[in-house]
This record gives sequence, C-alpha cells and structure tokens, in this order.
Amino acid sequence: MTQLDTRSVHAGREDLAALGVHVPPIDLSTTYPLPGVDAGGAAYDELSTGGQPTGSLVYQRLWNPNVARLEDALADLEHAEAAVAFGSGMAALTACLLATAAAGYPHVIALRPLYGGSDHLLGSGLLGTTVTWVTAADQIAGAVQPDTGLVIVETPANPTVDLVDLAEVAAQAGRVPVLVDNTFATPVLQQPIRHGASLVLHSATKFIGGHGDVMGGLVATTGDWTARLRQIRAITGGLLHPLAAYELHRGLQTLPVRVRAQQVGAGKIAQWLTDHPAVEAVHYPGLPECDPRGLIGRQQAGPGAVLAFTVAGGYDAAVRVAGRCRLITHAVSLGGVDTLLQHPAALTHRLVPGAAKPDAGVLRLSIGLEDPADLIEDLDQALS
Repeated sequence: MTQLDTRSVHAGREDLAALGVHVPPIDLSTTYPLPGVDAGGAAYDELSTGGQPTGSLVYQRLWNPNVARLEDALADLEHAEAAVAFGSGMAALTACLLATAAAGYPHVIALRPLYGGSDHLLGSGLLGTTVTWVTAADQIAGAVQPDTGLVIVETPANPTVDLVDLAEVAAQAGRVPVLVDNTFATPVLQQPIRHGASLVLHSATKFIGGHGDVMGGLVATTGDWTARLRQIRAITGGLLHPLAAYELHRGLQTLPVRVRAQQVGAGKIAQWLTDHPAVEAVHYPGLPECDPRGLIGRQQAGPGAVLAFTVAGGYDAAVRVAGRCRLITHAVSLGGVDTLLQHPAALTHRLVPGAAKPDAGVLRLSIGLEDPADLIEDLDQALS
C-alpha cells in the first residue's frame, strides 16, 4: 500500500489520464439527459435509494462526479469502504442521527466533551433521538439500551483536546456502532475505523479545506451505512456543492504537509504557554500530563495543531486576551492556514448546558502556518 502522503495527492484522481486531463473537471450540471423514460426512472430509483449510478446521473441532488471523487479520496485515507459528503459537518451528523432513528434505534450515547453544535443538536431532540450523556469511556456499556443505535465520541475533543481511547470505546459499545468525530486529528494523524469505529465524521470546513473559504461535511464508513446516508442525503437535499467538493478534494493534496507543519508550531506554543505566569493550565496532547494513557503514538500519530489554555483571572481575563491579539484572529472555526483564537464558553459551546460547558477562563487556539515566534510574541503582549 502506498503511503498516506502519496494517497493524499492521488486518491480520487485515478481516471484523469483516461479523461485526458491533469486536474478533475468541475461538473456544475444540475440536471442530466435521460436515455429514455424507463431508463431514466430506473436511474432515479437507483440513486434516490442510496445506490451507485449505472446510467444517467439524473439530477445533482442525487449524484455529482466532483462529490464522488472527494468521497473516494477521503474513504481511501480513512481506510473506509466509502464516504458520503454533505453541505456541512452538522448536516453530516444530522444524517447519521436520522439514519439510526429511522432504523428503529433512536437512543444515542454521547461522550462529553463534544463540539458545541453537536452537543446542542443531541440535546435538542429535534431529530427524534434521545441521548444519554457520559463523561468517561467506561460508562458506555452501562448506558446501552435495547434501542441504542450510536455511540458518539470526539477525539481530540472540542475544545480542550481531551483524548479518548477508541479501542476501549468500541469494546464498551459492543454491538452498537461507534461514530467518531475526527475533525481535529484528520486522517493524517488518526484513522478511527482501524480502532473499531463504524463511522468517522469530519467537518471538512476545517483542516480538509484548510483555508477558511469552503464549507462541507464528510462521513467515512463501512457496511450498509453508505446507502442509508446517501438515501437521506438525496431525500433531504444535503448534497455538497460541486465547487466545494472540488476545493475540498484539492485540500486533501496538501493536508499532510499542513497538519504536520501546524503541529510543530502548536507544540512550541503549548510549551511556551506552560511557563507563562498568566496561564493556569495548558491543554495539549503533546504534553505528557494531557496524555496519561499514552495514546499519542499508539492511536494518534501526533498531538495535532489545536490547543487550549486557561487564563488566570477567569472570564474577564480571557476576554481581555482575546481582544488584545493583533496577529492572531479572534474568530470561530479552526484548521486554516492562519491562527484563530476563540472563547468556547461564550461562542461555540454557548448552548451547552450547566457543568458540561467549558470553563469561562479557557481559550482555544488553532495554530496556522505563521512562524511560531511571531505567534508567541502576539500572545505574550496579549497576556501581559
């Protein structure tokens, strides 16, 4: 098998030479010619129920070549059978929840912390699912019910990059499929299916896109989940736009280089923050105290490019630091080429209830490709 860096460049592009092109053509067609009434109807049945196209593509909501290329590439990197792309990460999670509820398994077990939007969606019950919250992997088995359809975890978790042992989660879940949000690690650092997961979720808006200019979501998976998710996507209209698919597919080519370079910067900044008198705690898997189970190197190839730190003085001090940064952008999202800082409790995790909400003194940093010395200088003046 070729190495991940090589696959990142070439995955989903295997037929380009036969087409006589060097980069994937962008197909923006919203509709496609039908070879006949009966053949068109058969193609529609095929695609609207989650199948692969063997005839006309019929309509963009059902299938698009650029989206399919991105899906093939991401599945390759995640060691999955297939992947399904959506208009956003939240649309991808919504499809997973609708699929499990429609199959008669509406109960979900969710391990906190999770991304605030995921937490809010699960807690809302809007999709007909119910949730049991746990805070440790060893609580999962005791929470399983006859109608449990998913166990949902995120590792590294948003916002304090807590690590979860996926092998333990899979053992605890037993017959129940495990969905892992792999947005922070990306397939460069972690492939959850190799550790027992059935579904791998990405907010492709983040590291896969990598430049803060395209939105999308992906689920890499195995077994019958692919057809179920494609059917839901076709019915609900959650397909990723072809141009976005083209940009995300292009983003995969540089993903390993970006992630590893950003990770180097994150390690330097995390180490610097541990010695700063205005910082109470640093949350980063590259620090030994943040990886007590030794998952870095065993489950995850590296600690990643996202970290969090607790500012001495709580909420007011954290607000001042966020407002004083000059080079670092105060904004939500992560995974781009420029460094972003945000206050989770007030923004991405604002709707997370009570004790599950991040500490008010915590700030999250997504490290970009700037020189770490410049980022440290900016943080130093903001903290001083």
